[in-house]
Amino acid sequence: MRHNGFINPIEICYTKYIFFILFIMFSYQYKAQTMTVTGSNWAVSIPTITEAGNNYAGLYESATNQVILAVSVPLLLGNAKVSVHYSANPTWNSSLILSAKRTSNGTTLCALCSITGGTAYQTITQTDIELFRIQAVLALASYTGINIQLQLSGVSVTIPATSYQSQVVFTVSAI
Repeated sequence: MRHNGFINPIEICYTKYIFFILFIMFSYQYKAQTMTVTGSNWAVSIPTITEAGNNYAGLYESATNQVILAVSVPLLLGNAKVSVHYSANPTWNSSLILSAKRTSNGTTLCALCSITGGTAYQTITQTDIELFRIQAVLALASYTGINIQLQLSGVSVTIPATSYQSQVVFTVSAI
């Protein structure tokens, strides 16, 4: 509103307020993707060998819901990938092979969103590998209850007997 050729200070105040609200709303839309990881430690029970010349079975699988992920991908990002890698914690033998696969899609309220890939075991390395992708279409893609199963292979009598531990790390990033 103009008065005597000048802009009303109240109008400037309202304009600043509206721009501030719009900024907050758009900032929320640009919010980065998020992921929550739950589950428990997996202690592989390896049976003892009772006869000379025998070797271990070789493959050991966790529960199908050993790790449970909840992932949110904002609409404006569109696509995201969930990656996985491991780090020795504190020691690991390179002959032991960890693998992971997605055993469920989880649940979402987004009708047009999709989750793809990762349903076959993929070997986990010390550098990130893509496990699966999430696509957000016209809505926030928010998935809960995405189940991950782990597998250990390469167990052999040729590996020194000790306790080996590693930490599996999941990462979500925009594509």
